[in-house]
Amino acid sequence: MAQSHMDRLTSFDASFLANERANGHMAIGALLMCAGSPPSDEDFLAHIRSRVHQLPRLRQRLLYPPLRLGTPFWVDHHDFDIHRHVRRIALPAPGTEARFRELVGELLAPALDRSRPLWELILVEGFEDDRFAIVYKTHHAMADGISAVDIGMLLFDVEPRSEPARDEAPWSPAKAPSRLALLRRAGSGVAATIARLGRWLRRAIRQPQQARRRAADGLAGLWEVTWNLARPAPEVPFNTEIGAARSFCWANFDLAEFKRIKNALGGTVNDVSLAVVAGALRRWLQDQDVPVDGLELKALVPVSIRTEDEHGELGNKLTAMRGPLPVGVDDPVARLRTVSAAMDGLKASKQPLGAEAIWGLNDWFRDFAPPLLLGPTAAVNFSTRLFNLLVTNFPGPQVPFFVLGRELTAIYPVGFLARRHALAIAILSYNGQVGFGLLADPGSLPDAERIAAHLAPSVEELLAAAPIASPGDGNELAGDDRPRFARERERLDRG
Repeated sequence: MAQSHMDRLTSFDASFLANERANGHMAIGALLMCAGSPPSDEDFLAHIRSRVHQLPRLRQRLLYPPLRLGTPFWVDHHDFDIHRHVRRIALPAPGTEARFRELVGELLAPALDRSRPLWELILVEGFEDDRFAIVYKTHHAMADGISAVDIGMLLFDVEPRSEPARDEAPWSPAKAPSRLALLRRAGSGVAATIARLGRWLRRAIRQPQQARRRAADGLAGLWEVTWNLARPAPEVPFNTEIGAARSFCWANFDLAEFKRIKNALGGTVNDVSLAVVAGALRRWLQDQDVPVDGLELKALVPVSIRTEDEHGELGNKLTAMRGPLPVGVDDPVARLRTVSAAMDGLKASKQPLGAEAIWGLNDWFRDFAPPLLLGPTAAVNFSTRLFNLLVTNFPGPQVPFFVLGRELTAIYPVGFLARRHALAIAILSYNGQVGFGLLADPGSLPDAERIAAHLAPSVEELLAAAPIASPGDGNELAGDDRPRFARERERLDRG
């Protein structure tokens, strides 16, 4: 679906707005590391100006209907100014890695201004060596992990091009609707909801067996979600009240090693990633003198349901599962197999259907009365009763990307911190690497870097158990994306 003026947020998109708190904003993004000297301000801005028309949502802001009757709309921002979204910061000399980590935390801490388009890019220069970084932020209401990767099309090329395009596509923002027009739109939304209900009933009468099967699947899924509420996640030190500050640290690994582990020991690359996280958290909890025997943490694991045709669209195409982190299992192979068996069970269960049913029910009301269900649903969806932390894992391109001829060398994704969640771990594969990004509240979790440091031994112990395996081609997170990304880049360049 094209991104147009007056698109309405789905209930799932709007849940990230409803769940936002002063100390728990819902921005996501990435830390992008690039080789070489940074481009000039003029070239960097020209490069983005020449492409911003390819994603119209980047020039749109939120507009709420009167009395908050329904979810907000995306409308063209009349005062859009690229300089408010793209800026440049220099590291204080001598540009050390420690100061860079501090700066990234400072850049990720503030919430995005809802009165403007919900994104920003910050180019960081002044490193000791020949490189620069780009910190990207967007609101989760606008993009999920996959569409955030697709936003990289705004910046990157699959072939090095050192000169930016200088032509900026003409743009005339559509007129914002009046209060009366918004009320009429709310009224038409009520009528549309009633019409959808009528179509659903007619379809159910014509196809009763399919209707019964869908209803049974949905009810089974709702029961599984309800049953999870009766089995709360355990209390651990990073499930506590959080402040407004943020820290960010990262680690990088060879994707071939993750393939080697899964080929030798079973499971998927995603299972390996979860087992690595579980091993690192086990070590950290032991550092804190927390008893771990038999302990299993619960991770909020978003799963993309975005189809190939939906790449390039913004918004959220996700369902969520309550994934296991068996930190109480000492043997790394048994830990991986526990994760793999549990994830296979979740995929075969009705839990994703239950989550979709809940958000589908919310969507029935999104045109006129979302507070009836949206607020409570959002609160449950991000509650520490269900989850200890976010662990999100999405695929990135498996070819090198370039920004104005400079190679993108690494991507470290940034998740979000919900209320009483002091840690979020995001994972992204790119060009034969697996990047882990750990976002934390430094007030309640001052040693998140120790968790990041524990990732490497967690990988090494799995590798030690898989000495005879060799990397294979099969990989659920990363394949050769050159054809798709090359086609998409060419399509965007053609306009």
